[in-house]
Amino acid sequence: MSTFSGLTAAASGLAAARRGMDVVGQNIANQTTEGYTRQRVTTHAVAAIAQAGRFSTGAVPGQGVAVDGIARLGDALRDARVRDTLAASGFWSTRAVATTTAETALAEPTSDGLAARLSAFWAGWQDLANTPDSGAAAAVVLDSAQELTVRLADGYRKVAAQWSQARATVDRTVSQINTAADQIADLNRQIRDAVASGRTANELVDQRGLLAQSVARMAGGRATVEADGTLTVRIDGNALVSGVDARHLVASGPTSVDSAGRVSVAWQDAGFPVAVADGELGGTLAVLAPAADGGPLAQLAEAYNGVAATLAARVNTQHRAGATTSGAPGADFFSIAATGPAALGLGVVPTSAADLALAAPGAGAFDATNADALSQLGIGPGSPDAVWADQVLRFGVSTGADVQRARLSESAAVAAASAQQSVAAVDGDEETVSLVTYQAAYQASARVLSAIDEALDVLINKTGIVGR
Repeated sequence: MSTFSGLTAAASGLAAARRGMDVVGQNIANQTTEGYTRQRVTTHAVAAIAQAGRFSTGAVPGQGVAVDGIARLGDALRDARVRDTLAASGFWSTRAVATTTAETALAEPTSDGLAARLSAFWAGWQDLANTPDSGAAAAVVLDSAQELTVRLADGYRKVAAQWSQARATVDRTVSQINTAADQIADLNRQIRDAVASGRTANELVDQRGLLAQSVARMAGGRATVEADGTLTVRIDGNALVSGVDARHLVASGPTSVDSAGRVSVAWQDAGFPVAVADGELGGTLAVLAPAADGGPLAQLAEAYNGVAATLAARVNTQHRAGATTSGAPGADFFSIAATGPAALGLGVVPTSAADLALAAPGAGAFDATNADALSQLGIGPGSPDAVWADQVLRFGVSTGADVQRARLSESAAVAAASAQQSVAAVDGDEETVSLVTYQAAYQASARVLSAIDEALDVLINKTGIVGR
């Protein structure tokens, strides 16, 4: 056995301990860095050199320690679970935000809601039926009718504006997904090159993991780590990122709530549609769906139009059945545009009390039979009030369900993230213990070197000079 063999073992111990302290320092420095996964030095003991023959010295110790690499202490299953829960959370959170925003704009049941305006309109007719010769009561009917048309138009415009904002969000989200895909592909290239050359790519893997989580939340992307270290990201079963190549998505479809068609997403290179059913993009597409497909905003806009059309049809029919104070037959009370949304095209025809058909034909100037009949139009199935109440009820139930699902999915995402961080997050106390351990190992290896150095000094410089 060589006299210098102990130096090799001690020197390897110094190198391993120093590398361990470097890694601990990296962990502590990135304790608050988003997406950072703690690391550890991996080592193995170097076996003794085999000896045989007449000069063999028998059993000998090993040759120290060798550093294998720097392990990233993440968990692939926990990472996948986080991505899955983020996809569901993104979908339901997007729906819940959209529906609660629309529900707030409804202002039901408050004095600012459409139901209150309808009730005030019918009450005005009832007051006028009680006092048909009152100019003030007639003015109230005309004013409440104007307020009703304004409320219908304003409600429809709010829904249309929210729909347009959601449509712009689709384009913005698609652009963000494309950018993330390009970044993941570039990181795949860097990681593959690093692994092939024996370098550590842990920090690059962390950055790629954050981007994969972002794609999962935005579009429900599923990710798989390949044998060469690259990450394949799929949407709707097709690769968004494969190796160092990235594909892009493109959105198309109507740009307003009153336009026909459905907003959709397709692959930019092939034009084939992509069924995005998860993530924020999937939630936004569900919100933008046509009324027939369950789109909440389109259904709400359709309800405003339905109330406007029903109101105009019923009131006009009854108003034409009466007569004015001058004995002239009643005309239409509401005008409605032939094209475009009915809620925006509704107007009031009469301009004064003389234009109101309050009486039954031939019953005299002070008869109010028809006014009383008009006041009863808000009662019963199929009335504008019933149409609106049914829509508000169904929308409220749907919104409550969306909010509940969003709450549950967000709780699942938080739990998955907590489980991931329990393995991957940096713990300051644990790193302090590791630092002290490596420091002690470094000092001990240095002491071994000193001891061997002293022994060699005696052997080389003092052997044979005793007694001179």
